[in-house]
Amino acid sequence: MVVAVSIGAVNIPVGDVWGILLHHLTGGETVDDPALDQIVWTFRAPRVLLAALVGAGLAVVGAVLQTLVSNPLADPVVLGFSYGASLGAVLVITLGGAALGGLGGLGVSGAAFVGALAAGVLVFALGQRRGRLAPTRLVLAGVAVGYVLLSMTSFVQLLATPTELRTVMFWMLGSVAGAQWDQLPTVAVVVLTGTVVLTLFGRRLNALLAGDESATALGVDVDRLRAILLVVSALLTGTVIAVAGGVGFVGLMIPHLVRLTTGADHRRLLPLTALLGAIYLVLVDLLSRTLTRPNELPLGILTALLGAPFFLWLLRRDKGLDSV
Repeated sequence: MVVAVSIGAVNIPVGDVWGILLHHLTGGETVDDPALDQIVWTFRAPRVLLAALVGAGLAVVGAVLQTLVSNPLADPVVLGFSYGASLGAVLVITLGGAALGGLGGLGVSGAAFVGALAAGVLVFALGQRRGRLAPTRLVLAGVAVGYVLLSMTSFVQLLATPTELRTVMFWMLGSVAGAQWDQLPTVAVVVLTGTVVLTLFGRRLNALLAGDESATALGVDVDRLRAILLVVSALLTGTVIAVAGGVGFVGLMIPHLVRLTTGADHRRLLPLTALLGAIYLVLVDLLSRTLTRPNELPLGILTALLGAPFFLWLLRRDKGLDSV
């Protein structure tokens, strides 16, 4: 991560980066160049850390959702969480806080968080059959709700001015360029706590791989398990999308990659998925600010360009399909 902080429109020696970070963290020697200090501490360090947290959160949620709904294509986008966040953000950007009352007072990030949670609650309600969560019904509900939310988002965009539309498009394509230190504590607590909680359910998720009936025979309350993990997944997704915008394919691609190398035991899968997701999005963010520097590419464009070919390759491998 220190290397990622050192690279950008202005390359900074790794030794200088260490010195600046240690100065702020431990009160060490004063930094000679205030400009470098601002670049490293104010702009790049929080950006790299936020990218790591977002990548970890999306990857872990993807791994859990794929098991919960018994569908290798499941991720936060498929279940509508991302579309709910997008609608909330676009409403605030386009209509403004005055028109939305309490929702507008939350700002773009807060509205995106509320939108993701609202979408999760709606999908959760529609995905039940006779009081029980049905995996296939849950996926279909997520797809249907996602399309409805997407159409609403598109309609709101028609009301936007050119300036507002540019802001909307930039947010929907995803970015961590505006990361600030005061954002990190909340995101870090949610992502780290959520990852630990999901990992603690690893044994029960393993039982779910054998099917609902087998899991029930092993003493797992399948409906209660799905309800708890869906709530945690919605909280995680809402938090990271609220600060990073629409970043796709991380929750779809990374869990498959980890399964191919370490197997499907969730006690190992989830921590390693979080780690690889963090590394992956840090590297993608590094590419986004160096490929066309001094201009930047949105994260969503690069994650789609990298994720879609990988997934098509994965579909051609029998091992990739059989291991899910």
